[in-house]
Amino acid sequence: MHGHVPRRSRLPALLVAGALFMEALDGTIIANALPAMARSFAIAPLDLGIGITAYLVAVGIGIPLSGWAANRIGGRRLFAGAMLLFALASFGCAASPGLASFTAARVVQGLAAAMMTPVGRIIVLRETPRSELVHTMALLTWPALLAPAVAPPLGGLIVEHLSWRWIFLFNLPIGAIGSVLAMRLLPDGEDRAPAAFDLPGWLLWAVASGLLVLLVGREHACRCTGW
Repeated sequence: MHGHVPRRSRLPALLVAGALFMEALDGTIIANALPAMARSFAIAPLDLGIGITAYLVAVGIGIPLSGWAANRIGGRRLFAGAMLLFALASFGCAASPGLASFTAARVVQGLAAAMMTPVGRIIVLRETPRSELVHTMALLTWPALLAPAVAPPLGGLIVEHLSWRWIFLFNLPIGAIGSVLAMRLLPDGEDRAPAAFDLPGWLLWAVASGLLVLLVGREHACRCTGW
């Protein structure tokens, strides 16, 4: 019996794992929807690669902000707010009439994802006893492994039987419910005085990581669209 994690203590880890799965899925599922989206926007499929790239760049730029923001407003509030913002940005993606608004919504989505991923993991691992660490790490690892395998068939089914917009609309109830559950289930964490924000360091990181992700994301987008 001592090898099992109590059900109540698993709930925060399961909640964070669900958020990570939603984020990882959303980063890859639109690849199959690009032709349908391109027809809807009356553009070439290659042009939509900017939507994938913008998301990745926003995640890379936003991750260093997450620790500083968590110390200022609290990890639980930041995680819950990021889930809600991710859902609202998903609605923005679904409601986008063209490429410019879609790209802007993807940037907001990426920034929200950058706040969810590291903050959620830190909150859960900080409260996890050492004896349960392996089990908890497994719960937090499987979303990154499962999402890329599920994304292609799921995206194809949604596009074929519904609409590409439903790829993003499904995030609305998940994000709304998840943000409420986060405020109820996640611990407050310890209060920490916020350190001074290293603006020059962040700007250097933003430029370097943004350029790197831009190059890699552009290559990935070209392969996804077949160009």
